[in-house]
Amino acid sequence: MPVLKPKKLYYGAEDVASILDYSKQHAYRVIKKLNAELEADGKFIRPGKVPIVYFKQRFGF
Repeated sequence: MPVLKPKKLYYGAEDVASILDYSKQHAYRVIKKLNAELEADGKFIRPGKVPIVYFKQRFGF
């Protein structure tokens, strides 16, 4: 039986920087802002990472 690789659920700073053509430092600020929005809605967050679904929703991808 083949081993399935789990689907990626979060973007890190390198992913965000690459997608938005930002520096890694700026990407961390974007992630922090998005996580603050999620936390204000009572959602669980992972520091330094942002859910891919939420990122795409906020940036219109």
